[in-house]
Amino acid sequence: MMAFMDNNFLLTNETAKALFEEAKNVPIIDYHNHLNPKEIYEDRCFDNIAEVWLGGDHYKWRAMRANGISERFITGDGAPFDKFVAWADTVQNLIGNPLYHWTHLELQRYFGIDIPLNPDTAKEIWDKCNAMLRTKNYSVRNLLKMQNVSVLCTTDDPADFLEWHKKIREDNFKIKVLPSFRPEKAMAIEKPEFSDYIENLGDVSGCQIKDVDSLIKALKIRLKFFVDNGCRVSDHSLEGLFFVKSSKNEVNRIFKKALAAEFLKEEEIAKFKGYILTELGKEYAKAGIVMQLHIGAIRNNSRRFYELLGADAGFDAMADFSYAPQLASLLSAMDETDELPKTILYCLNPKDTEMLAVMASTFCSNEASIKGKVQLGAAWWFCDHKNGIERQIEAMSDAGLISTSVGMLTDSRSFLSFPRHELYRRILCSKIGTWVESGEYPDDISYLRTLVKRICGDNAIEYFGL
Repeated sequence: MMAFMDNNFLLTNETAKALFEEAKNVPIIDYHNHLNPKEIYEDRCFDNIAEVWLGGDHYKWRAMRANGISERFITGDGAPFDKFVAWADTVQNLIGNPLYHWTHLELQRYFGIDIPLNPDTAKEIWDKCNAMLRTKNYSVRNLLKMQNVSVLCTTDDPADFLEWHKKIREDNFKIKVLPSFRPEKAMAIEKPEFSDYIENLGDVSGCQIKDVDSLIKALKIRLKFFVDNGCRVSDHSLEGLFFVKSSKNEVNRIFKKALAAEFLKEEEIAKFKGYILTELGKEYAKAGIVMQLHIGAIRNNSRRFYELLGADAGFDAMADFSYAPQLASLLSAMDETDELPKTILYCLNPKDTEMLAVMASTFCSNEASIKGKVQLGAAWWFCDHKNGIERQIEAMSDAGLISTSVGMLTDSRSFLSFPRHELYRRILCSKIGTWVESGEYPDDISYLRTLVKRICGDNAIEYFGL
């Protein structure tokens, strides 16, 4: 029997163990997360482990609800220690769940705690973690340093002034904290708050937005501002129908209907979004910005809890729709004029993994020697577990080149989430080791070490222009 999450955790063969010695020391480039730059600048210290673990983690909230925990001890007014005990009880029941691995990697890597978390050990772990968290050594910046983080890309609205990113840069913090351009609200034409957002975007950009041309102009102004402040990546969430080919005149008509709060058909919404996505993609290509497309979430499914807690509270799910023709048309619309940017495709429903891997390889042709110009992204959200990571690695290898992958990300709001990179690296090394030891690839350890170093960090540096 193997020891519980010891040094050889998930390293199933000798080649994997040798490769992980290389992978584990590669600095982390976390090119997609939802961390708060204000908290990084202010170098926040947390009062207790419940605050840092349970304060906004909807992954954990979902698990606690499934374990029958009262909402009072999840998002309610329960005492922090009682919430932690409720989480400890849930953890003990998480066999096979990635949250079990994440929780114990975080206890090991940040706090040196090797014992499993359960109701019997909760008080001991609570006391030990809290004693450390309340010292300056466990401030937000030092938590990032502990995991050898090199670059962070937060997720930011085009109307954001990026004041905290500027202050972090002026503070000479050695970890790069860069903004990402996420124009989701500028594309959410179906939302009742859309016209108010457009007015605000116009004020911030100094551009009166009255038609699609002026909207694109405003977004270009904000994109330049983001690029001037270190932005290297954009992010889009695509849900449902997102691309129907249309003319600018028709999109203008649809845009003006939205500003007048008139009813929009689903196809009209898709025409607008597809047009804006295409135009923005061309701007990303000019600026050397990577376009991330996160596809397939169906959000806020519990109306009762959406009204009670708002968005991002653990009530989202995988959508189930076929979108390959839409995606092919979207990518082709940019590629027709050779203005397709570097693009990363993520699926939330695992059934789309292989489709995206093949779709990505269809659009990789370029004369700029960009490796993996369009590629299947890391296992995302509900796929971010051992099986999902293995499937992503296999799909990218089957349909393209895993050697061009830009590796892992956290997609997290937690400052303790960075051991997820370690989990990915262990699984990657084990997969490569299995191929080697089964005779499917030569035992060229020198090249293989270079390969895992590229996937875990060097590819991202080159791909994102860092």
